[in-house]
Order: sequence, then C-alpha cells, then structure tokens
Amino acid sequence: MAPFQPFILLLPPLSHFSSLRISTALVSISLPLYHSRIRLYNHHYCSHPLLLSSFSQNPCSQPSSIMESSPLPHLQNENESNGNHHHISKKSKPSLISESDLRLEFSHHDPSIARINNGSFGSCPASVSAAQRHWQLQYLRQPDYFYFNLLQPAILRSRTLIKDLVNADHVDEISLVDNATTAAAIVLQQTAWAFTEGRFKRGDAVVMLHYAYGAVKKSIHAYVCRAGGQVIEVPLPFPVNSNEEIVDEFRRALMRGKANGSRVRLAVIDHITSMPSVVIPVKELVKICREEGVDQVFVDAAHAIGCTDVDMKEIGADFYTSNLHKWFFCPPSVAFLYSRKTLDTSPELHHPVVSHEYGNGLAIESGWIGTRDYSAQLVVPDAIEFTNRFEGGIEGIKKRNHGGVVEMGKMLASAWGTNLGTPPKMCASLIMVGLPVSLGISSDSDALKLRTHLRENFGVEVPIYYRQPKDEEVDPITGYARISYQVYNTINDYYKLRDAINQLVSDGFTCALLSK
Repeated sequence: MAPFQPFILLLPPLSHFSSLRISTALVSISLPLYHSRIRLYNHHYCSHPLLLSSFSQNPCSQPSSIMESSPLPHLQNENESNGNHHHISKKSKPSLISESDLRLEFSHHDPSIARINNGSFGSCPASVSAAQRHWQLQYLRQPDYFYFNLLQPAILRSRTLIKDLVNADHVDEISLVDNATTAAAIVLQQTAWAFTEGRFKRGDAVVMLHYAYGAVKKSIHAYVCRAGGQVIEVPLPFPVNSNEEIVDEFRRALMRGKANGSRVRLAVIDHITSMPSVVIPVKELVKICREEGVDQVFVDAAHAIGCTDVDMKEIGADFYTSNLHKWFFCPPSVAFLYSRKTLDTSPELHHPVVSHEYGNGLAIESGWIGTRDYSAQLVVPDAIEFTNRFEGGIEGIKKRNHGGVVEMGKMLASAWGTNLGTPPKMCASLIMVGLPVSLGISSDSDALKLRTHLRENFGVEVPIYYRQPKDEEVDPITGYARISYQVYNTINDYYKLRDAINQLVSDGFTCALLSK
C-alpha cells in the first residue's frame, strides 16, 4: 500500500466555529482516496491489538477511521447542516463480529472478575481505545497543529453524529462535556443565576426524585438552596410495580412546589435511576410538567444512551444529558448535553470552566476549556462503527442486553428465593435482584462491605443496595444486587454471583461478621 500523502487543512479562528457554515468548507476538501486508505488501514490496525504498538512509531501517517482532517462527509451542504436532513454517512456494511473477535475486543478485562457492573463505569472495546490513543498521539506529535486544525472539526463531527442518534433538531443543541455530573452543573448554574438575579423569587422550587444520583442531589442543594430556592424530593416506592406509582408521587410533589404561591422553576428527572435502578416514565412526567407550568425540565439520563430509547422530540425536555462511556462504548469520560432551542428561546448556558470561547455558545465553550485530553470526545464515530458490527446495531444490542439481564435476574431471584425490584418492562440493561434475608444487610455500610467482600473473596463485582424496611414488614428483603448485562458478559458471570451468595448463606455468613 502506498504511503499516505500529507496535506494541510487551514481553518478559521476558533470563534468562527459558532456558525455551522464551516461545514461547507470542510466537505469541499473531502478526499475519497484518503478516506479509502483510512478504511483499509483501520481494517488491519484498529481491530488488531497486536499491531497497536505501531501507532507510536508514526502516528500521523497511520490514521484510524476517524482521523480525517476533512470531517463531516455526511453534511451535504449548508442548508442541510442547518436543518433536519443530514444523516450518518453510509459506509460499506461491516461484517458481524464473531465470538472470538468479541472476546479479543474486551481481552483487557480482568479474567478473574465476574464483571456485572457495566452501569458504573462502562466498557470501552480495544478498537475504540486504539482510536483514542491515536488521537492522543496526534496531539503529542504536534500540539499546535492538533489544536488549530484537527480538534474542532472532530468535535463537530461527533456532535453531529449524536444529533442524529438522539433525533435533535440542530447540531447546535448538542454539546460535549466530561460527564452527566458536569452537565447537571451547567444547567443548575443557570438556575442559580436566575435566583440571584431576581428572575426567580426566593422560595420557588426545584423538584427532583428521591433516587436522583447522589452527586446530582448535592449539586442541586449546592446551587439552588444557596441561591434562595427550595428543593422538593419526590418519594418513590421500592420495589416498584408500575409507572402509575411514580406518576402519582410526582404529581403530588409538583403540588407541594406550587403551594403558597410559589412556582416550580426546574424539574430534574432521571431517565434511569442509578440505585435502585428503575426506568422512569420520562415522557409522561415531562408532559405533566408542561401541563403544570414548570418552567424547565432537565432529564439526567446518565445510563440512557445505548441502554434505552433516547429521542429528544419524543421526550420533549428542555435539557437532557447522557454519558457516552457507560453504555455506548466510548472511553471515559464523555457525555452529551442537549439544550432545546425554540423560535422564542435559546437557553443561556455556560460551561463552569470559563475560557477563551466564553460567550460563543455552550457547544463551542465546551470544546475549548484549556489544555486537556479531548480524545474521548473524538471517538464517537468509532464507537458507532463498533456497534454496527452487531446484528441490529445499537438497537439490537439494547434488545439483547435487556433480554439477558431479565433472564439472569429471574435466575438469581429463583436461586435465592427472592424477587426482582421492578417488573421487566421497568428495567433496561440493569435490574435489581433481592438478596437472601439471612445476609443481614442492615445499613448502607453493610451493603458496601458486602460488595467489597464479594470482590475480594469471590471475584465478583456488583453494586449492593440497602433498602430501609418499613415498620410493618416481617422478614423484609433489605439488600438488592444491581446486575448489568453488556455484550461481553456470559452466563458464567451470573452463576459466579449466584454461587458466591449461596456459599455465604450456607456458611451462616451475616454482614455483622464484616464489622469484627
């Protein structure tokens, strides 16, 4: 194969990237021969870990499938880039991944651990990790060229692909940030400013679910309470049996927020709660917020993309965030934040790290917050390419993961004589499974100690949730394991967890022993 011929791409100053008119210029320099060589190279290198070391020898001459200095071939013209007509570029359909290739993609996982906790940190396949390393080497080889010529077009390409994936109206509605917690800070910062500037009055409310993610709950209190707002939690039952239980509690919380003439200024709704894990009926809750006059709705969907259906037009929230490193195979850490634009309003959001691009829109601000590693934001095309190696792409993966986690959850509940925490329709790729009462889980500390015990003594990684019993309950289940199912998991992972718990029960183990 002939060597790659270098070429130079000159771009306007960074502030010009606030307009999508750059897409026309980018497309005009598309090089089909260059792209074909990229695909050929990627076939040989990016999918073969034994050859990845060659990246370090000459990184700029060996680009991965997304190392294109002329990105966005799927944007046909300026009108399409500003409208609803651009599509993910069509490439030759990749062959379906074999079992051996799948194992190779995740061969960096510790083989001694039954890893059934994809929900916490996700999993990045070797081919996507290789693409990330290549971007990192591009920067290390020539930082100035990388920052001024490669970074912003690559970020724009990732944002555009995500725009299509989540059915947003415009690429300017999509920003890339570190994680969902950062996205929450961006939205809550705006809410706090509205209180301090007098646009919201003291005592107006922010409503959140009781099972909101811990860091987000603390952020809500840190931003809102300090600025003069009140926080109202929506109590949720667990185990939960139906969406109606959640809807009824949510309506009651909104009524409390509107008491004494106050207004609900922001509702923070999880799409999939973390612990315990439950799929929340977000579309119905957003609709209720509109009916009840809630100013803005922010959906914290850290687990959602790659795990359940994500459609911005159907959900209808003002803000929506999801991590790409949990269930979408990107390396840590990267998330998208959607902020809905209308003819009348365009939310004034700003990145908490103020840098040179401040004032040029959140998407541009987030793409330049100083010298840092942006590589996780640049491999979205490679993650999509990886999902397309599975039958049905990401939709097929979601369907199989859901079926797998339900089947394994039922198997474990049957083996332990317990129950699931939700009906199967209220879980995605995670499900809560009750643990035997005899384990004596009586606090959050017990749950954490049991998790550590399973990791260190049985080679099982699984989060444990403590459920505080009600006064009238007799022999209640107080501990639940949150199991995940991802493409790399096998039935033996869940058998290992089953057998570990059964052994603990057989040995007369209780969590009280871990305190001694």
